[in-house]
Amino acid sequence: MSTNPYSENICPIARSVAFLGDAWTMLILRDANSGMTRFDQFRKSLGIAPTMLTKRLAMLTEENLLEKRQYSERPLREEYILTEAGRDFLPVLIMIGAWGRKHRGEGKLLRLLDAEAGTEVNAIAIDTVTGAEIGTRAIQMVIPE
Repeated sequence: MSTNPYSENICPIARSVAFLGDAWTMLILRDANSGMTRFDQFRKSLGIAPTMLTKRLAMLTEENLLEKRQYSERPLREEYILTEAGRDFLPVLIMIGAWGRKHRGEGKLLRLLDAEAGTEVNAIAIDTVTGAEIGTRAIQMVIPE
């Protein structure tokens, strides 16, 4: 049973933010979505302390965003592979990046390109029911009974 006070919260945003915890978690997921799978790759990319990385990878594995797979017996080595839930987090990361480009876009920024078309990705969130861009209409939060 989780000791996190937000784990039973009715708000899915509160639940998600509570488990994500910090920027390291999202950056590990960013790197995993770009193809990184090994501890040393994450450590080199992020410049994160090994103990911190170990904790974050364990949490992401426990929460089923990553799964461990052995790739070497001698020495014993494991890699971290995205699960469906981990792959489903990519659009969230892309939207955070779009917000950052718009509101924190000073200086040189990494560009995201569609690998097939070669065009820059211009992400927006769309409500699939109405077709409206999210943020252009008021939303209402309904508390379950």
